Amino acid sequence: MGIDSSSVLWRMKHKVAEMAKNARKIGKDDPRRIAHSVKVGLALTVNSFFYYYHPLYDGFGQSGIWALLTVVFVFEFTVGATLSKGLNRSFATLLAGALGVGANFLADLSGEKAEPVVLGLLVFILAAILTFTRFNPGIKKFDYGVVIFILTFSMVTVSGYRTEQIIHYALQRLSTVAIGAVSCMLISVLIFPAWAGEDLQNLIAANIDKLGRSLEGFGNTYFRVPVGEESGSGSDVAFPQDYKSAFNSKASEDSLATSAGWEFGHPWKEYLKVGSLARECASHLQALCSYLNIKDDYQKKQTLLSFKSKIQEPCTRMCSESSQALKAISSAIKTMAQPSPAIQDHLQNSRAAINDLEVVFRSSSLSPEQLFEIIPCAAVTSILIDIVNCVDKISKSVDELSEKAGFKKPKAKTGIVKPVNEDSPESEVVAITIDEDTHKDSSEFDNFQAPRQEQKSQELITGEKTG
Repeated sequence: MGIDSSSVLWRMKHKVAEMAKNARKIGKDDPRRIAHSVKVGLALTVNSFFYYYHPLYDGFGQSGIWALLTVVFVFEFTVGATLSKGLNRSFATLLAGALGVGANFLADLSGEKAEPVVLGLLVFILAAILTFTRFNPGIKKFDYGVVIFILTFSMVTVSGYRTEQIIHYALQRLSTVAIGAVSCMLISVLIFPAWAGEDLQNLIAANIDKLGRSLEGFGNTYFRVPVGEESGSGSDVAFPQDYKSAFNSKASEDSLATSAGWEFGHPWKEYLKVGSLARECASHLQALCSYLNIKDDYQKKQTLLSFKSKIQEPCTRMCSESSQALKAISSAIKTMAQPSPAIQDHLQNSRAAINDLEVVFRSSSLSPEQLFEIIPCAAVTSILIDIVNCVDKISKSVDELSEKAGFKKPKAKTGIVKPVNEDSPESEVVAITIDEDTHKDSSEFDNFQAPRQEQKSQELITGEKTG
């Protein structure tokens, strides 16, 4: 049976079009990926002159290949990761090369027959000890350097057994590695840099914002009044479950924090504390999901609906206010601005809703059977109270972060309140300073001119009576 060439060509064309579409999407999602690809190509091209340019090739010879290998292994997407690998590789190569030369000198003193035994023993001891240290969590930041140290020491030590120019070989390797690493770091920093700290900051801010949207969506979904007797517990409308991304971001946060530690001085560990609290809040939201699809018999459902209608207002307020607090916290982290006082206002409103909820519970006169029937609602309210407490802890943690990181203070906006009687030359003008971040969403401050009021209001503004 023959193969239809037109069908094969069509499938190939479709596959190429699909690959082009995916490539376009990847570049559109983060244009820095395109810049990174160009930078890696540029670094490889620059270091390839060790072979293209005769004076360089005559000076370094085949050792020039280490500059290309350094670019391949060192150049990472973010500046911090590139600096980490570049510095680790350079210092590890320098130290391992020096020890390798010393090991060969020591082996020479032991005699011709004992030389390979001494070299093998030194390689074994050093490799075993350094490999064991890699299991120490505190060495994680220098893990790549330890690997390069083992590699370089082994190569210099073993190669030195067959060559008499061991020092020359070690110097060539060190020089080419250093040149490759420096070129990577310079290109990474100077040409469209991608900062790991910025990525970490945006990741945690996005996770907290998703928590806020999911919490608000839960309040609108769970306490939604169902239509018809066959409806569930108000759960037929799905709510945003973006909070799940917080569970999967721990590895990314740890990696970005490690890389960001090489960029500039900043309390990156404080970001990890905030991220940990965000995952705690996400776990509470995950627990709430189990109460969305509870289906009970008709009698029990009526009891639940009756009780849910009583607690609907305070619980919805708790969800809304906590959601607004999380969104404000996310904005503060993303813009590196000191948290807005509005966050505490939202938290106070949430606590007030908790107090109202307690009043509802105390005033409810339910039979023992009905108490068992409202257990799902009681569990939901308990989890919501835990979420409010968790949001409060996130707010305090971000306050500490803002102090240690030196977040910028919100800009003040000064407006002039003009008097009502504009023709009176003796009327006073009142200047009011407003926190722009606190009231940035309020339209009444966009056009800062007082409207015409009654005579009594005019006296309060101008400070004088008018005929």
